[in-house]
Parts: sequence; structure tokens; C-alpha cells
Amino acid sequence: MKNGRQKQILVAGGAGFLGSHLCERLIEEGARVVCLDNFLTGKPENLRRLELSADFELIEHDIVEPLPAKLMKRRFDRVYNLACAASPPLYQADPEHTLMTNVLGTRHLLKLAEACGARFLLTSTSEVYGDPHAHPQVESYWGNVNCTGPRACYDEGKRAAETLCFDYDRLKKVEVRVARIFNTYGPRLSPDDGRVVSNVVSQALAGDDITVFGDGSQTRSFCYVDDQVDGLMKLMEFDGAQPGPINIGNPVERTILELVDLVLAMTGSNSEVIFQPLPVDDPKRRRPDISKAERVLGWTPQTDLEQGLRSTIAWFEAGEGLAASTRGGDKALLTA
Repeated sequence: MKNGRQKQILVAGGAGFLGSHLCERLIEEGARVVCLDNFLTGKPENLRRLELSADFELIEHDIVEPLPAKLMKRRFDRVYNLACAASPPLYQADPEHTLMTNVLGTRHLLKLAEACGARFLLTSTSEVYGDPHAHPQVESYWGNVNCTGPRACYDEGKRAAETLCFDYDRLKKVEVRVARIFNTYGPRLSPDDGRVVSNVVSQALAGDDITVFGDGSQTRSFCYVDDQVDGLMKLMEFDGAQPGPINIGNPVERTILELVDLVLAMTGSNSEVIFQPLPVDDPKRRRPDISKAERVLGWTPQTDLEQGLRSTIAWFEAGEGLAASTRGGDKALLTA
């Protein structure tokens, strides 16, 4: 509650994997939530629990286009921007749309936040660090990004979105918060979205060959979705001076082969591992330095990989992942 009244919160990309978890948590904490989504990668199934709530509203819209006039007249206390495809196969499928979602879409949402005096949070990404030379990655590192490569639509799109946000903040148009999120996983990951955890878990459960790109020695740091949501909310509600971008991720670094071995052991799968060439510009190492999040927000992830995978595997075993994948095929509109 804000000053004795219910907070009004807009979540762009709220039908996506991460966005739907955020919407649920916000409602649990007493907010009224408007979810804005165009369903290019988000799925209606992610909103099944939310649709039962009187405090939830869904508006289908692509933020690349100007926001509906009626929406621009509404009052919000907070605006979260999670709207963009987040896995390489999906954001590379329509690179122009990906770039415009990050640039035009962010600008449209910033204008809404400016009009109603809302605080604004952008979910940026560890991809702004590219294939990093600095390890672990601290927020002051400017990155090593190929600005003309196949991943640039996402990497450079997020960098441009950060620029817009901080320009709006410096001009005192909007109070902004920017989270650089690292690999996130958990229930509601789609098995066909190309992210490593969903790929490995769905292939292991099906008994299919597990695809590893490169030799599997590249590293990632996996943050469970509940921890990620907690970090985003803490950053949004931080009332101090502009903290700059903040890494939100799990600092425990694992190789891809370590992840595969763990999933095989936990599922009892007999799947074989096959190796494919490493995609262009794929980062070799990825690990966040979260000392700033610890210091400024008092945030650290609480879920270890084994615990998080247990919940994720159970969700896939229950058939939810496959069902979401098959039922979502008739929608062709974008979220994170």
C-alpha cells in the first residue's frame, strides 16, 4: 500500500517467464497490476493463476507501437519494463523488432512514467558486457560487444535502452532503476525458447540427445526466478540516490557440462551429449559481481542450483513445459 492506498503497477512483458512471476509476487504484496504484453514470446498459460485475481488486468499491445491513449491517461506508481524476447534464437528471429522493442518500446514506457510520475525499472541484461574481458563482471565494466554481430539487436538494444533511462533520470523526467539480470531459470521456462536450462532439462526428460554448444567449458551463473524477482522488487523500491545499474544474478559460476551432469543425475536420464559449434559472439564466461546489490539493496540469492533445478524439473515432469509449448503456438505477438 502507498499512503494508505493500493499501488498501481504496470508490468510490460508480464506474460513472459519472468514477468508472470513478478506479477504474481506484486499482487501477493497488495498491488493492483496491469500486464501489458503482445504474446510473441509470452504465453497466456503463464497468466492462468493471475486471471482469477480482481487485482490483475491484461492489455494486449506491442510496445513498439505508441501506447493506447486510454492507457496514457491512467495513473501508475511503478512501471516495470520486462518486454523483450530474452533468448538468442527468439530475439534473433526478428532482429529489427527486438531492437525497436528495446529502443522505441522503452521510450514509450518512459513517456508513460513521465506523464504519471511513476518510478521506472528497466530489466537490462548481462549481455551488455558482451564476451567479457573482465571477470567477474562489475557494473563499471563497459563491456566487449560486437555492435554489428547477430546478437547486437539485443545487446545494443539494451545498451541504448539504458542510455534512454539514464538520460530521462538526469533530466529529472523520470526516476529510473536499471537491473542487469543474469541467466534466470525456473518453472514456466519454455522448452523451445533456446535457453540452456530449458534445453537441457527438456531433452533429458525426453531421453533425447542433449545439445552442448562448443566444448561445454563456457560458464554461466544461474539465478532462480524467485530470487530474481526479489532482487528486481528491492531495486524498484530503493529510495536512495540514483544507484546506477545493478547486477542481479547468482555469483556461483558453473560450466555448461557441470549443468548437464547435474541435470542427468537429478533426472536419471540416459541421454547422450552431442556437441555443436559455438554460436557467433557467444560469451565464454559469465559471472556477476553482486557486491553492489549486497551493499545497496541488501540482496543476495537464496536458492542454490540443486534446489532450483529440483523445482524446475518437477514443473517439466508435470507436463507444464510441454503443454505451454504446444498450446502457445497460435499466438504470434513479444515479451521477456
